[in-house]
Amino acid sequence: MNGADVLCDVLLANDVTVCFANPGTSEMHFVAALDRKPRMRCVLGLFEGVVTGAADGYARMTDRPAATLLHTGPGLANGLANMHNARRARSSMINIVGDHASYHLPLDAPLTSDIGGLAAPMSNWVRRIEGPADVQPATEAAFRASLTPPGVTTLILPADAAWGEADAVSLGKVVLSPPPVVDVDAVRQVAAAIRSAPGRVGMIVRGRAARADALEIAGQISAACDVRLFSEVLIARMQRGRGRVAPTRIPYPVDAATAALRDIDVLVLVGGKEPVAFFAYPGKPGRLVRDDCQVLTLADHGQDLHAALEALRGELGVKPSQRTAVASAFPDEATPNGPLTEDAIALSVARKLPADAIVCDEAVTSARRFFALSAFAAPHDYMMGTGGSIGGGIPLATGAAIACPGRKVINLEADGSGMYTVQGLWTQARERLDVVTIVFSNRAYAILHGEMKNVGVNAIGENARRMLDLDHPALDWVSLAKGMGVEAARADTCERFDALLDAALSRPGPFLIEAVI
Repeated sequence: MNGADVLCDVLLANDVTVCFANPGTSEMHFVAALDRKPRMRCVLGLFEGVVTGAADGYARMTDRPAATLLHTGPGLANGLANMHNARRARSSMINIVGDHASYHLPLDAPLTSDIGGLAAPMSNWVRRIEGPADVQPATEAAFRASLTPPGVTTLILPADAAWGEADAVSLGKVVLSPPPVVDVDAVRQVAAAIRSAPGRVGMIVRGRAARADALEIAGQISAACDVRLFSEVLIARMQRGRGRVAPTRIPYPVDAATAALRDIDVLVLVGGKEPVAFFAYPGKPGRLVRDDCQVLTLADHGQDLHAALEALRGELGVKPSQRTAVASAFPDEATPNGPLTEDAIALSVARKLPADAIVCDEAVTSARRFFALSAFAAPHDYMMGTGGSIGGGIPLATGAAIACPGRKVINLEADGSGMYTVQGLWTQARERLDVVTIVFSNRAYAILHGEMKNVGVNAIGENARRMLDLDHPALDWVSLAKGMGVEAARADTCERFDALLDAALSRPGPFLIEAVI
């Protein structure tokens, strides 16, 4: 038995049964060990950003970590952007990064780098394995760190630690510490603040506080005590749809966000952070609430958010039978026809969304209306990129589909963002994943056109246009998808889009719709 076998065995003993991988020479002994472990599902990504983004999507839907396998520092560097998104989503992840044998490092071979230094900013926990005898304790520590509280962990595996002989190990499940008990003082403080400012209290729910059962409790508090419910701008995962409580999403634009929060005197955080502007803009605030707004934390990430909401409900004297306001019938709106538009796509997807679907939204500006409409759609899970690093949508959908076989995954994708990790379509084809990708093909980085105006530039010239537009040549998403093995078709009218969406939803397997808008 070598160190690589021990690493695999520890992962499997703790039910880590999926490894998203893009290996190289330093990881070959680990690849060989994986080959000896049929319980482990190994999923190849053709780019490391697909690997880490898929692990993020998997964790968001299972509340459990997958492993990733990355090749030395440069391979890790290719995956950092979606590790950043995962860290911001507070997803569990165990990155296994191969490195040169310990005695080879002083030679400064071409792939030598400071792997720990690269990993640290995008990880919650980093450790280098010191040798074969350290593999078991290091891997168990990585697993524990990935869940208490959930976060991104990175384990550096030198080649000689992988191939070195290891003693037989006694395997068992890692014992995890229970979440901290509910902070009674925080509950009482929040309850007192709610009583003192009726109608002027906001509550932001995130993480497990954004699941249907916890939202029900938050909705009861909202209805009984006149508390306004919000989600953060970028949503890691929320359960939405008919019959569920639907928080208001804080807008991305600074002016709209400050207007939405202007009359909030008390802001209660449940698993989230105080909202701030995405960027600094000349003459605009960074904080989105007023400076005199009281910001209180009911419970933070890693605590039992559901129990904290239950305790607050009890402290406020709200009965569990309290009725809540939930979305019901779909708005009476005419079916669009003619040339395809962003709003027509959002309306069609929301109306046709299958029950228990998973929506991965990286359409950036193009699908803004979908979130509001999704409150009236069939019950589903909704996810976004959370760290602002684009290129997460296709991998996120890939990981979610592997996590939840039998559930239809809908990826709302911007054309510019999708090009960062288009290789993920190949993985969807290889794994026969049930993902419908809808590309909003406006042939531009549309959000950056808006950001130019936000910083005060109202007219752009040829140089700026060439950095913001995706024409000359226009991207051909149908050809790109087919080249990756995914069936695809193009729509430029509402009628054609509806027909393609119906077809894609009617049968399993990956399908891409290029929606020309």
